[in-house]
Amino acid sequence: MKNKHLLLIAVAFLLCGNAIAADKWTDHIKFYGFVRTYFAFDTRESHAGSDDFFYYLPKDIKTGGTDDVDLMEYPSFRFAALTSRLGLDVKGFTFNGYQLGGKIEADFNAGLTGNTGTAQFRLRQAYASIAKEGRIWKIGQAWHPMAADMPDIFSLEAGSPFGPFNRSPQVNFEWMTRTSDEWKMGLTAAAIWQMQYVSVGPEGSSANYIKYGCTPEFYLGYNLVGENSLVRIGADVLSIKPRKDDGLKKVSDRLTTFNAFVFAKEKIGDLTLKAKLTYAQDGSHLNMVGGYGIYGYENGNQYYTPTQTLSIWFTASYKIGNWQPQLFIGHIENMGTIEPVVSTPLATTFWGKNQVDALDCATRIQPEVIYNLGKLQLGIEYMMTLAEYGKSNEYKVADTNLHVVANHRIQAMVKFNF
Repeated sequence: MKNKHLLLIAVAFLLCGNAIAADKWTDHIKFYGFVRTYFAFDTRESHAGSDDFFYYLPKDIKTGGTDDVDLMEYPSFRFAALTSRLGLDVKGFTFNGYQLGGKIEADFNAGLTGNTGTAQFRLRQAYASIAKEGRIWKIGQAWHPMAADMPDIFSLEAGSPFGPFNRSPQVNFEWMTRTSDEWKMGLTAAAIWQMQYVSVGPEGSSANYIKYGCTPEFYLGYNLVGENSLVRIGADVLSIKPRKDDGLKKVSDRLTTFNAFVFAKEKIGDLTLKAKLTYAQDGSHLNMVGGYGIYGYENGNQYYTPTQTLSIWFTASYKIGNWQPQLFIGHIENMGTIEPVVSTPLATTFWGKNQVDALDCATRIQPEVIYNLGKLQLGIEYMMTLAEYGKSNEYKVADTNLHVVANHRIQAMVKFNF
């Protein structure tokens, strides 16, 4: 099966080369990528993915026996190169004044069951682009518009769950125009589907909820771009069907949520500052803390209410010769569901990601330093993530028996870019 996949990739590259044989192919195609190995040590069991390199939050206390020993307070270590990446940019083609291009990008972060398995090729991005006079269409899989602005850190989760992290199939349109010598402004609109990063619900994490909802996620954003500055404001609406029937008859259940963010970036000499504020209603498909529950019933239908979270992060990055120290600070506030969630011992009435129903707030402080040796980068970081858990009320906010748990992660990176 693996050889078959490699053969298909080779044939695709061969056909691409033949298609532009009449032209100089190096003017149109650029290969890029990197080989990256992470080494990570944690002091506590945590919510994490991708062989535990994609870090979310430390798990709540779990005691066993009569001595009240916290079973989650246990160290672990790992290292792997499964996030190594290979990409191909295609550009420089024109037709009737339109600039045509595309991108396909993959890594080896697939095929793992828990922390065991052989990493396989996984699609990250694959889209075609059409541009003309400040108008750009992007059709395919790409970064979600709410997740495109990343903090300056080298860890795999890129600030998640303190900010959105998502790549999805989409039809994306961006229009930009210059308003002065210093500034450009524009709008971004997108219709987005779900594939890898999906909503939670009665079936667990699944793309079926948007599939049977028959409605894409719609995004609209405003962009202001300067030579050393960037401001972006955006919002989206997602409408899903957590279930299509109750086992006997069809139902009209539906959950509609709203998410919004503001992002700012400023470059001052060798110093780069970034900050992002995100309001999310059930941010589970954005790899944030979120979920939803049932607040009412009528004629066999269920009515759902989403969690609300407010997240903010800030980064500072400074270049000093070959050295690049960086700092990330993030915070999450769980503001609870809009309506109180009903409680019944006979059925599950709430579904969430990252223990949102037991969380009050969380904070992360993450200093790191990168040493650049040409195309080789060496990095080391310390990440402290604190989560305040407790017993939640009917709005799924922890307000009693509050206690803080912490994970301390030390992570190193070796990365060769090409």
